[in-house]
Amino acid sequence: MRVGKAAVRAVNGLTARWAAASQGGTVFSAAGVWPLLAFLADGADGGARGELADALGLPADEVAGMARELLGGMAGMRGLDTAVGVWTRRTLELREAWAAGLPAGTRGVLTGDAAADRAALDAWAVDRTGGLIDRMPVSLDKDPELVLAGALAMRTRWLAPFQELPLDTAYEPWAAVERLGLFRSGVQLDRIGLADTPEGFVTELKVLGGNALDVHLLLGEERMAPGQVLAAGIGILDGLHRVVPGGRLPYGEPGPGLSVAKVRSETPQPPRLDVTTAAYDLTASHDLLELHRLFGLTTAMDTRRGHFPGISAFPLAVGSARQATMAKFGALGFEAAAVTAFGLAATGLPPERRYVTTRIDAAFDRPFGFLALHRHSRLVLAAGWVTDPLPFPEYPWEHDE
Repeated sequence: MRVGKAAVRAVNGLTARWAAASQGGTVFSAAGVWPLLAFLADGADGGARGELADALGLPADEVAGMARELLGGMAGMRGLDTAVGVWTRRTLELREAWAAGLPAGTRGVLTGDAAADRAALDAWAVDRTGGLIDRMPVSLDKDPELVLAGALAMRTRWLAPFQELPLDTAYEPWAAVERLGLFRSGVQLDRIGLADTPEGFVTELKVLGGNALDVHLLLGEERMAPGQVLAAGIGILDGLHRVVPGGRLPYGEPGPGLSVAKVRSETPQPPRLDVTTAAYDLTASHDLLELHRLFGLTTAMDTRRGHFPGISAFPLAVGSARQATMAKFGALGFEAAAVTAFGLAATGLPPERRYVTTRIDAAFDRPFGFLALHRHSRLVLAAGWVTDPLPFPEYPWEHDE
């Protein structure tokens, strides 16, 4: 099953809106939230149903089917694992039609024993993400009647690995502590591009994974906000912005982090793209209720009445909604994971050089964004902003006398 264009547009749209609301170094996954919001919308009524549909970007009557299509399509992507789980109290009866619309093998029971339930939910998160996330981001203190959760984990190895080296940067917050830099050189100039967006110029580097899971690094003009840079990345995916590929870039410094020059060599050489970036390892925790309007949860949070009669006859309201995320970008590859949970409460004199070629240097040596996505569908699986790269490691022999 493939992911349709409508689902990709809807999920990527939520990614862009979430990016606009995010601050500082972070990582998040709208692809991990969207299906869960869709299942909630399918069982909601009134104002809650309308707000959820607006957040999802599609009519409420279509979102459950789209969520199943999305999950089915993601299940067929190599290197990506997804899961949905629903746990209910024994006394809560689910509407048969709503439960039948969930993926198979999703049901579990909340026993009321907080320690046992916590252990079971955390074990599910660990199992479904291969240990990348070790805890289900839901509180059991409020005795939820129902927990609806989703897990997403992606792993890819670069087609062309990087070399590790100390990062050479003039950006003072990063220069204060030696950072772990990554460098590679290649001849495929189309991996780099410069987009002209309404908010400013954005440099995009495509780092390709062996299983069609890629990461696009995004460096904007220094005055641009993180949300503007990430939204520009989504716009590039959607074909909204003109992108000049590396082979057509003018000489000089045409865009953020870019230098294009003619260089002489002793022998004929192909054009070259040298890339420097920073390794990072990010974790983040998001309280979705703090952005309740973004996710269409404003009315659904109101515990004075039930909002999900299509889920159960028992009156339910959203008591908690959180996402735990991580992303790690290194010399050999990338991995990212997210677990999202909703708790529903009861309510370099040289020799003569005669040949000329082009060399492009691209340096992501100050805060930058990234989009992790499926190459063919262009579905964004995770996104984030890097403000604190990994320090350069110390090795024991460096301290031997």
